[in-house]
Parts: sequence; C-alpha cells; structure tokens
Amino acid sequence: MSAKKTDDKQAKLNVNEQSDAKKELIELGKSIVQDINKANNPKIELSVRGLSNVVYDKQSKTLQLGDKTAQRFFFNAGHSKKFLQTIEVAAICKNLLDVNKHASLRDVFYMAKRTIPNTKINVVDDQKESDKSIEDLEIITGFSRENLNVNANKMGSVAGKVVIEDSGDTIDWSKLGSGGWSIPSNVENIKFKKVDAKYVIYMEKAAVWERLHEDRFWEKQNCIIMSSQGQTTRGIRRLLQRLSTEHNLPILVLTDFDSWGHYIYSVMKFGSISLAHMADEMSIPSAKFLGIRAHDIEKYGLQKHFIKLNDQDISRLKQISEYDWFKNSKEWQAEFKKMKQFGHKAEIQALSARGISFISETYLPEKIKNKDWIE
Repeated sequence: MSAKKTDDKQAKLNVNEQSDAKKELIELGKSIVQDINKANNPKIELSVRGLSNVVYDKQSKTLQLGDKTAQRFFFNAGHSKKFLQTIEVAAICKNLLDVNKHASLRDVFYMAKRTIPNTKINVVDDQKESDKSIEDLEIITGFSRENLNVNANKMGSVAGKVVIEDSGDTIDWSKLGSGGWSIPSNVENIKFKKVDAKYVIYMEKAAVWERLHEDRFWEKQNCIIMSSQGQTTRGIRRLLQRLSTEHNLPILVLTDFDSWGHYIYSVMKFGSISLAHMADEMSIPSAKFLGIRAHDIEKYGLQKHFIKLNDQDISRLKQISEYDWFKNSKEWQAEFKKMKQFGHKAEIQALSARGISFISETYLPEKIKNKDWIE
C-alpha cells in the first residue's frame, strides 16, 4: 500500500475513532440515566486495573488486562467520589469532542476542580485523581485518551530523513536544527509523506540523542534517532509503534546498563502494568535491546566508570528478573546475573571516556553491523 493510501486510511480511522469514542461516552451517560429512572443505584462497570488482573500473552508477547471486573456505585461511601470524578471527566471529554478541541491533562484537572454545591468538597483535589479517571474512561470506552482529545506534555525529540504532515503543516525531520522535531503527546493524526530509514534507535538519554544528532548519525547510517528523558511518553511509544507497524522499521532500544533501563525496554516491548488496557496501541513486540549490555562493560573497559547499586536498584533488579517475559530468557537472565556479580551499573555516557564521538563512530555502528542485540 502506498504512503498516501496508508495516510488516508489512518486519517479516516482517526475520525471514526473519535466519533465512536463520543458514542461510548454518550452510552455511559445513558446507562447512568437508566439506573436513575429505574430507581437503581447508579453504577459504572470496568475492568480491574492492577497487577492482579494483568496477564502476559505469550502469543502476542504483550501484557493484557484479564477478565476481572468491578462495579463502582454512586450510593456507596467508598465509591461515590471516584464515581463522580469519572462522570465529571467523561463530560469534559464529551465537550472536547463536541467542539473538536484538545486539552492537556493539567487543563482537564482544572476544568474538573470545583467545589460541589452546598459542600466544602472538591470534585478533585489533585491531578492524579483526574488522570486516574481518564485511564478509567479508556477502559470503559475502549478508546485512548488521545481519542478522547486529551494530551500530555511534550517530552521527546526526533531526527531523520522523514517528512510528515501535522495539522496541515509539512515538517521535514532532517531540517529542524539542533533541537530536532519536538514529539507531541498525540501522534494519531500525523501523516507520513516520506520515510527513508533502515531502522529507528530510541535512547533514554536526551544527551545521547544530542551527541548522535550533532554527529549526523541519522544521516550517515540512514536511520531515525529518537529520545525522551527517562521513561518514554505515550506519544513516543505510539510514534515508535506506528513506524514499526506501518513502515516495518526495526526499533532498537539503547539504555543505561541498569535495572531502570531494562524496565524502560520492558515497557516499550511488552507494555506496562498500569496501561495493560492500551497494549495493542503502545507495545512493540518486535523491539530489540541494543545496549548497554554486560559484555560491553568488559569489552570497552567501563568498569572504571561503575556506579554502585543502591537498595532501590537491587530491589528493581530482583523484580524485573522475575517478570514472566524475562525469567524464561537465558540471555536476559545472563544480563541480570552479571549485574548482580558486578554489584554496579553503568551509564551510556561512560562511553564518552573513549572519545566524544566514540558512541556514534564506533560503538553503535559495530553493534548494529554485528546484530549485537537481544530480541
């Protein structure tokens, strides 16, 4: 299928999804009204969101929500406030879809934050409450918050020989100066006009991205480079998934040699426990872990730049080593075992000790040429 046909199809899907999302919100409202008209206790039914209801699907290699459901009742002291918060946020999302405008997570918080008449109680007191309500609506409606016209903050950069259309503007990722293109939280409506790349490298460190960008790594290696600062945003994960599924680009993940870096990779490849209901849109089962790996430590003499594992590092290492999707992998267990033996972790930037451009001129080209990654 041509790029234009793919983009046209994607645009139609996005319009339909927003229309269907609105219908689901209307149905939610109707179900509450029906309960009231029948003199029943108004209720909301949704899947249980938590570790107890998350399963690892070995066939799709993603985390999925299980079959457990729960009901939330208005006339229940333990449920009533969350019930009201969910309905209030649902009304806000319905209004956003009606006027075809987008709001940030922070905007939604302030739109919901008001005092209930004749009380001293606020609908929401903290943004975490409105954020949780949005996640509940994702489960109830089956649509992402992006389809509900709610966006998060921008926290990522990308560069490469790619041309896109975003809100009517044509943007060339190869011609945006030192900062690259700032990745928005909602990438559903982006149309790919041209994609000329062999693969995508995602890195957790913005500083590493800046080094590769300044060295024009993406141009020399004909690839796309992308980063955030730490844990990936939903916008980045969705953009990576679209590049993987729509353009068949391999996704290579570059993180520190520590349990937190391994967790970042886990979330990108398999999905996260908190967003298991979004696995189909967020996970990238074909993603490969590029490094830093245990044998890189010895090969490039990074021991002198070790950072001692603290109690949190050790606890996280133990936790991820017992994940179902890691515990049966000999390669991953070997990585975890080595880290325990070292008793230390190492940052990607430690490679700079061998030369400011060592990572772009030697380390990455060699690893990619040798396919030195974990599937």
